[in-house]
Amino acid sequence: MKTKVLISFLLGILFVTGCSKDKDLNFFTVKQDIQFGEQLDSTILSRPDEFPVLDKTAYPQVYQYLQKMLDDILASDDILYKEEFRWKITVINSDVVNAFAAPGGYLYFYTGLIKYLEKGSDLAGIMAHEVTHADRRHSTEAMTKEYGFSVLLSLLLGKDPSQMEELLASLALTGTTLAYSRKNEYEADQYAVYYTWDTKYYYPLGVKEFFEKLINEGGGSGIPEFLSTHPSDENRIENVENVYNELVSQNPDMGSFSWKYLETEHSAIKATLP
Repeated sequence: MKTKVLISFLLGILFVTGCSKDKDLNFFTVKQDIQFGEQLDSTILSRPDEFPVLDKTAYPQVYQYLQKMLDDILASDDILYKEEFRWKITVINSDVVNAFAAPGGYLYFYTGLIKYLEKGSDLAGIMAHEVTHADRRHSTEAMTKEYGFSVLLSLLLGKDPSQMEELLASLALTGTTLAYSRKNEYEADQYAVYYTWDTKYYYPLGVKEFFEKLINEGGGSGIPEFLSTHPSDENRIENVENVYNELVSQNPDMGSFSWKYLETEHSAIKATLP
């Protein structure tokens, strides 16, 4: 009897994941993505020593700037879970040049990344990249591969609540180092171009410019933080260019469109940061 119940449970999971909008096999349901993101966000916010969050009331311009950018990106028809996910932005006051996404639409940006960039369009490209990781559910897909079917099954069945807390705490500290696959990264790069293109505002090759800046300025100082937590290869920049060129070929009138780079606006925001 227990075996039949377990088989029914597993088939239910496979049915739900098989019918999800993103079409990829993922052990988590969309609802569990949202629940997991909420718990992970709470864990991050409860650890100000590791994650010193920039106060929204003290730095309203920064959050308004990022929120406007996110709203523009989420207006894309390519977003799958616009209504279902929370889509919350948190800024972490640290010199780390990085950003990461948690399940359910929780997005985190370090002040070090914002200061490092010179153009708002580059930040929009990075944001669109992270939106893809959340929207295409790459985070829980990576967790499934990293922690294994049996461990996650035990957690989802509620057999070991303390283990779930340990997992959440671990991910709060290492959430930027989830082992995204090359396929995940290519998809995030691809949709970074699609999403910014759909805004008809931000230069769609912002993510490419960011990669080039990291590589050119990295020099002999080792792998830049963002590329160390978002596995890279020599083809990613070329692939981003190919996606953009394909869009131009399909929309020739947009080839000479006056995209916005937002250097002045971004510089003004940087000046407000601590």
